[in-house]
Amino acid sequence: MRKLIFAMNVSLDGYIAAPGGDLGWSVPSDELFQYWSDRVGATSLALYGRKLWETMSSHWPTADQQPGATPADIEFARRWRDMPKAVFSSTIDKVDWNTRLVTGDAVAEITRLRAEDGDPMDIGGATLAGAAMRAGLIDEYVLVTVPVLVGGGTPFFTALDSWVNLKPVETRTFPGGVVLTRYETRR
Repeated sequence: MRKLIFAMNVSLDGYIAAPGGDLGWSVPSDELFQYWSDRVGATSLALYGRKLWETMSSHWPTADQQPGATPADIEFARRWRDMPKAVFSSTIDKVDWNTRLVTGDAVAEITRLRAEDGDPMDIGGATLAGAAMRAGLIDEYVLVTVPVLVGGGTPFFTALDSWVNLKPVETRTFPGGVVLTRYETRR
């Protein structure tokens, strides 16, 4: 069985995006950017909701070709393009860059993928991760908490029907007071 991991930057007040989808508060330090790049490099399959897919695919496919691209940008762009991805959406009809489109029942498909043998999968996007969370499919949560209050927007956690007990497994500090906390779901 594959492990499903929900990992994203989150504001101190619990949001992954500020009102209007603003992500300007979550620009990573070099060290944190390398952490995210290493995660992408180690991910066997990334599951994206439409909004996160549109954000990522609007920049990373050609980021390594942009004037001023740093070696870290070039490495991340290559890793992102190479990483297998699945986008869950009923409103788009085409995806590129080693990606397949899933238009059916997201929970059923995530359940099927999770039941396969293989390395861990990452899931991103509030709506998609929320559906997986409510279905009890997420095995690990990685919160990279940025010390900022954004006052609203897209929450990291969704409303749940029952408690999810977690076991803390890692804490790490990055420059700027950013704190990574990693939790495994107790089953």
